[in-house]
Formats: sequence, structure tokens, C-alpha cells
Amino acid sequence: MSDSSTLPPVRLRPEAELARDALSTPLLSRAARLARWAGPDTRVDAGGGLVDEQLPAAAEALGLSGRDATAYAGEAWRIAVDTGLVEIVDQEEGTVAPGKDLALLTGGSPQDVLGVWRDALEAVLADASVPDLDGLADAVDEDGRIDFSALEWDPEAEAEFLDGVLGNLYLLTVDQDGPGDAPVPLPALAASVLVPGDMREPTNDVLERVSDAMMRLDDQFRLLEPAGLVQYQPVDEALRAGDAEEEAAAADDTDVSRYGMVRLTPLGRYGLRARLLEAGFEAPAVGDLADKGADALLDGTAAFPPAAAQAETEQWLARRRPLDAARELLAAARGSDPGAPLRRLRCQQALSLVGAEAEPALREVLDDPELGGLARVWLTEHGARDVPAPSQEMVFWLTVDTVAAQLAAEGNSEELSALVRGLAQQHSGFFAAAWRVDHPATAEVLEAMGRLHPDKRIAKEARKAAFKARSQHGG
Repeated sequence: MSDSSTLPPVRLRPEAELARDALSTPLLSRAARLARWAGPDTRVDAGGGLVDEQLPAAAEALGLSGRDATAYAGEAWRIAVDTGLVEIVDQEEGTVAPGKDLALLTGGSPQDVLGVWRDALEAVLADASVPDLDGLADAVDEDGRIDFSALEWDPEAEAEFLDGVLGNLYLLTVDQDGPGDAPVPLPALAASVLVPGDMREPTNDVLERVSDAMMRLDDQFRLLEPAGLVQYQPVDEALRAGDAEEEAAAADDTDVSRYGMVRLTPLGRYGLRARLLEAGFEAPAVGDLADKGADALLDGTAAFPPAAAQAETEQWLARRRPLDAARELLAAARGSDPGAPLRRLRCQQALSLVGAEAEPALREVLDDPELGGLARVWLTEHGARDVPAPSQEMVFWLTVDTVAAQLAAEGNSEELSALVRGLAQQHSGFFAAAWRVDHPATAEVLEAMGRLHPDKRIAKEARKAAFKARSQHGG
């Protein structure tokens, strides 16, 4: 996953809905059914697993049949033990009793249920990092310890790889520029972790590693789907079997889904966000700022994509009266620090969601040098009468402030480039006046205009104006 410690905000469903989803997952529902099935005669081995002779009865209790029924029953039992749904009373006797957490599934809060589900998820994630250990017996040394090097398996590296893949899946899901709710092809997900960002054309060695990783991920996602973390369409069995004709046909096949497709579920978003928070990432969720002040809202949404910023702001406004909200937003938008222009842009966007009841708050700041311009824009857009015309000084100040905010929000984007071209076209003497604007970002804005304008003559004018602005402010 990216080295950035701050992730885009995620939209989560209410915890009550997520708890219902958790209870209906095959993983947790089977574990709970076995915990309720267990009785005084239930026996476990030294490792806490059901003894072999009881596995058929456990499979029957779960309604499972077929070749893998007892294996699924054994897995469900182990999850029940790992999550505290079953408690081992006497290790020597191998006796069990219902665990204290079993009652939480029916009588606990949604958070309690989700806590049990997260414990179950961690157990499955640990399993998913373990490869097929067919050669385990050959890797045990004289002292009975497993020689992981003989298995060519590094447990820590394997867990880190899976964490990286899941982190990138989360990022692709919550990022506005990612696929969102669309499934992600398995090759793309594996490549996102293994192919260096500066590698234009992957080498054969890298492509082979991606192919191997895809097959490992195919096994892992098959394990993780019953946990409710993902929806998964497995790799085509013909491709897994290594059928040369099928692989050749697939090379010319545009159906990428044959290579596996994975989508994070709403429950998966919740679970991965919780894991990321525990790992020290900043993983905001829409609604986190709803009960905080306007300063926290404007600063917190500064780096949000537009849709997420609007959703967060709508939740914040829903808890306040329009006039009070407008006054609080305007007060928080003041300032001459580097983050102030973007705060004012977010304030302007928030005020666009407020109705005419906010008009008195906007009229109160008409004479404010920092807020008077945006107040006039709002009043005019809302059809207010008797809106005083802005001075030329205020127009230029607002222009510089707006470009500074766009620079902070988007960098050298195409939208900003279009804005710069439009400004220079509308005002023939723009640069002659703009360098005098008493705004902390004037020189920075003019330098950016010099970089972004395609006309060399106008770009040179902008750079000259930036030099004058720096000289004027002693920079």
C-alpha cells in the first residue's frame, strides 16, 4: 500500500446493519451453531480441535455433506474456540462449555457482535497466510521444530504481502478515482504490490512473480470469502490446472474475469478500516467530524475528494440550525496561514448547501477583507437584494485566494490550468495589478500561473509579477 499514512474517507453502513451481515456470514454462523451444539459429551484433542470421531456429527449439525464436510466442520469449531464462543474447561479431559462471548451474538450490542466477527476474521487471516503444507513432515528438525526455510516460506513476509494486498484493495475501493464498488481483477491487485511504481514495462521475472502471487491470492480469497470480507470470483479452473491450450486461449481473451475478480464487501470495508487504524494509519470515515466544530470540519475535509467532502459536510450541517452553522463556518474560515485559502474554499462549498436562512450571517461579514468576497458571491447566487458591489481590491484578493485554494486542493490540475487561462483572458491588466494584492499567497499564485499558462508571453508576465510580489513582501 502507499506510504502515505492518511487514506481517503470511507463510507460505512450503520453498525447495526454490519452486525447483521457479520452474523449471517458462513464463518461466524457455523461457529455459533457448533458452539450451541456442543454438550457435556463433546471432546477435543490436545490442540482444542474436535476429536475425529465427532467431526461427522458436527458436520451433520451444520447441514454439511460431501467430501469436505468434516473439514469445514473442523474449521468452524476452531473459529468457535478462537473467538471465545466455546471454552475448553479441562484440557486433560478434553471437555468444553459454552464461552462467555456466545451470549454476545444474541444479547450484545452491534459493537459486541462486530468484535467477535473481527476475532474470527483475524483467525482466518492467519490461516490464509499459511501455504499448503504438504511437505511439513519433511521440514521438522530433530527437536520437533519446523524449519520454515525448508518449506521456502517466510511467515512474516507472507502476512505482510497479504496485508499489502488488502490495503491496496481498501484504497482502490474507497478512493474516488478507484473502481469503487466495481470488482478488481486479481492480476491488477497482485501487480499493485509487486510491480515497482517507476517500472514502465514489467520484466519477465516480475511477471512470473505476479503470476505466482495470483495463484496464492486465489487460494487466500477463497478462504476469506466465507468470512464476509470479500465477494470473490475465483480463477478459472482450466487456468489453475496449467492447461497450455487454455492459457494460450486466455492470452487472446479479453475476459479478464477468468483470472479472478475480487470486491470488498461493506463488512470488509469496516473490518479493514479497523485493522488499518490499529496499524497506525489515519483511516477516516464519513461522519467522523459531524459532532466536531467547524474548524475541525474545514481542516478535516481539506484533503477529501469532493464527493466525500460534501457527504461529510451534509452530515455536519444536519445537526445544526442553518444560521448558527453559517456563522460557525465563517468564523473558522478566517486566517492568513497556508491552510486558510483551502478552508475558505471548503467553507464556500459548505455554505452552498445552506438555505436562505443563513443570509444574516453572510451580511455580517460583507466588510470583512477575507470573507467579504465570498459573502457577496453567496448572496448574489441566492438572489439576495442590495448586495454591495465589491471593490477592485476585493475582487483581486478573492481571485488570488481562490487560485491558492485550488493549488492546495488539486496541484497543477487541468481545471486549475483552465482557470488560469480564463483569468488572464478576462483581465488584460491582471498581472500589472495582481502583484500588489496583499495576500500571503500572491507570489506563489503568480508563479503557478507562470507555470500553467501555455502562452509564453503571458507566462513571462506572470513570473515578472511574482518577482515583484516577492520583492514587495520582502520574500
